[in-house]
Parts: sequence; structure tokens; C-alpha cells
Amino acid sequence: MTSPLQLPPAARPGDALSSIDTPALLLELDAFERNLDRMQAAATAAGVALRPHAKAHKCPAISLAQIQRGAVGICCQKVSEAFPFANAGVQDILISNETVGPAKAALAAELARHCQLTVCVDHESQIADLAAASQAVGSQMALLVEINIGQNRCGVTDAPAVLALIEQIQRHPQLRFKGLQAYLGSIQHVRGHEERRAAAAGAAERTAAVVAALRQAGHACEVITGGGSGTVEFDLASGVYTEVQPGSYIGMDADYGRNDFTGTLHFEHALFLASSVMSVGNGERTVVDAGLKSLTLDSGLPLVWGHGQVSQQLSYSAASDEHGIVQLLSPEAERPALGTQLWLVPGHCDPTFNLHDEVIAVRAGRVEAVWPIAARGLSR
Repeated sequence: MTSPLQLPPAARPGDALSSIDTPALLLELDAFERNLDRMQAAATAAGVALRPHAKAHKCPAISLAQIQRGAVGICCQKVSEAFPFANAGVQDILISNETVGPAKAALAAELARHCQLTVCVDHESQIADLAAASQAVGSQMALLVEINIGQNRCGVTDAPAVLALIEQIQRHPQLRFKGLQAYLGSIQHVRGHEERRAAAAGAAERTAAVVAALRQAGHACEVITGGGSGTVEFDLASGVYTEVQPGSYIGMDADYGRNDFTGTLHFEHALFLASSVMSVGNGERTVVDAGLKSLTLDSGLPLVWGHGQVSQQLSYSAASDEHGIVQLLSPEAERPALGTQLWLVPGHCDPTFNLHDEVIAVRAGRVEAVWPIAARGLSR
């Protein structure tokens, strides 16, 4: 009987970069580790806990590297997404999102049997579902009430609404009120440094007003959490947040690269998609093997990387399912030959990670490790 056909790995530890089968997601370890060290040092200096967002990468090895440096735990955006991280040994997980319905609450309650779990709520029915599910399996969890500080997505509007939910939480001994989720994602990509500073200050002020009202009513917030890679410099200095939730800083992407990071905290591109020139047509085209099934275009086209910076000679100009078109930016630019490996900076790191089963960690021209993206596709 013929044995099943086995797909060989795209790369193995020790392989040269040139031997990686493309398209393949890469993490350049030197830049990645500098990013981790910068963020942790900044949080430590500010006296603020770092809880990096794992939705950015969905890779337990990355979260464990962050925790090893001092992160208190991680955020996940969906309950199912958190399961591989708990299985990998992450002990403190925040679901920085609401859950709805008994099935989702049951997932959360089971997860809470294996780690210290916190979940966000903004409606009393969510509290009731989580209470019933946790009681059924004998688990406990902490809850954060999400407040709307300008995103106009999830969250309650004011302190009286928070107080009403705290009253509901206190009816259930297996639940406890832990504090506030206060996130404003839309300002993470405000391009100008001063404009982003002003927007972050406004978000912090709105959060502080709710905190003060809760304190006056006799409710202290153990945790006030929010912020992201675009505003973390300001969030750390605000005096409002007790922890911050940046995620994309680990590898950055082309969209974050358009921000003006002229302040004290900046990060390097460390995430790339390795592609190969698969066709040159009649010698007047450059076609690579990375298209829509290897990277996403929700935040724009990827950038071509070369010699430690964004290329000034080559531009990724169009994508189809399995192909990308690369154009020359000047008559003097040299057209890449058939088989040339080109690195691309993805437009948006989060959904790009979600397209891949693994990320290949590289250093000094060699593959150092291959890390599973174990939470890929887990969106329940």
C-alpha cells in the first residue's frame, strides 16, 4: 500500500535563507528581539504592566518570548484563539473583547479552569452567561467593563452604566470586577506624531473621568488597560493606564511604517514575506509567487525590502490570488532575475499571520527556528 504523500517543510533550522521555499512568512530575529526589549524596557521604566496582544501574531512562541522578558500575560481577541496559548503555558490571559451566548461562555469557563482568565463585558446578558457557565464547571474569572472612549464599537458610555454592570457582577461569587477596558484603535494609525499624541491624551482623559467617578462611588479599578503600538509611548506616560496592550510592535508592517514615530519609542520592521520571482515573461515583467493568499491588502500593498530598508528601486504594484507584480521605480533600476528571492513588508501584520501555518525565524542568513502559528483561524 502506498504511504500518504507528505509535504516537506518550507524550511528547517540551519537552512540558508536562499533555500527557503516561498512564499514564506519570516521573522528577522535580531530586529524582533530589539523590538521586544525596547517595549519591555519602556513599560518597566513607566511602572506600567505590559500585556501584549497575541491577535497580532497568533504564535505561542512569540508570546512566551515576551513573557520571558517581563510581560504579565497576553491579550487574545477571541476565546478559541486563547486555547493554544494556554496549552503552551501562558498563565494569564485577557479576552479583550465581549462574548455572547452560552456556547462562547462555556468555552471561556473551560479556559478559566486552565489559566487566570479575564473577559470583557458591556451588557448584563454577557455577565449572566459567564456566571452560569463558570458555575457549571466550577471555574472563576475576572471581568473588565469595556468603556467607549471614542471607537464607537463596543463598550458602555459612562460611569453610571459601568456601575450598573458592577452591581450585576457582584451577584455572582465566581466572578469579580477587575477594572476597565479602554481601547481606541482608530487613533493607532493617526500619522502625525503630535496629532496622535493629542488623540491619545483625549482618550486618556475620557478614561480618567470614568475612573474618578467609580472611585467616588467606592469602586477602585485594579486594572485599567488599553492602548496599542501606535499610542503606547503616550499611554505609558499618561498616568491613567495600569497596563498596555500593544501587539504589532513585534514585527511592524507597512501601515504602521507610515506613522511618524519621532518620539522616544520606535520599532523596526522584523516581519517579512519571502517571495520568489516566478516569471519574467519576455524580460519586461517581474512576477512573484506571493499574492492575496499569502498576504492581505486591507491596509494597502506590501513594500519591497532590500539592503535593510524599503526599496527605492522596486515596487509591488498589484496582486492576484497567487501572483504579485513588481515594477521598477526608475530606468536605472535592475530587474530581478528569474528565481530571485524578494522580501516583502506586509501591509497589515495581523491578518497576514492568520494566512500562514508557521513563521520562520531567521538570523545571520540562516533559519534558526520554525514556530507554529497555532491560533491561526481560531475566531470563535
